[in-house]
Amino acid sequence: MIRCRDCGHENIDGEEFCERCEQPLAGPREPLLASSVERSVLGDTIRRLAPRQPLLVGPETPLGEVLRRMVARRVGCAVVVAGHKVVGIFTERDALVKLNVRAAELADKPVGDFMTRSVETLDLDDGIAFALHKMDVGGYRHVPILHDGRVAGIISVRDILDYLAGSLREASR
Repeated sequence: MIRCRDCGHENIDGEEFCERCEQPLAGPREPLLASSVERSVLGDTIRRLAPRQPLLVGPETPLGEVLRRMVARRVGCAVVVAGHKVVGIFTERDALVKLNVRAAELADKPVGDFMTRSVETLDLDDGIAFALHKMDVGGYRHVPILHDGRVAGIISVRDILDYLAGSLREASR
């Protein structure tokens, strides 16, 4: 097995590209890291971000209840789970685009009818650089974090910005 230098995924020997992140597995790729911030971003894992406990709801939960809980917890999304499996995510963007001014009239409908179904997830041991890349390419502001196949937390773009700001402060000392 060969471990991908970018995302840490174990690939079958002889593969040219990582099955998970599609980065090249062979060839000289030692990055020239100019700063401690670059070393941190490339070396630290999502675990370092201390992902917060997400708001978890079932697909049958009424939209009105989900929206009330999001407002009460001051969070931008709810992770929709069936059993222990992530089946969707409902975000502020979903509320604005899919519900808009009809939110009150749709309040009794199940969130499963309005959630985003294709949810990207990451693992606690994935790299922060990999998370940042995935969020940028996919346009995601929130990503559920799994550990041993179960929801272990959630990270947002703000978490990564806070991490970067902290790394910059530390580097300037």
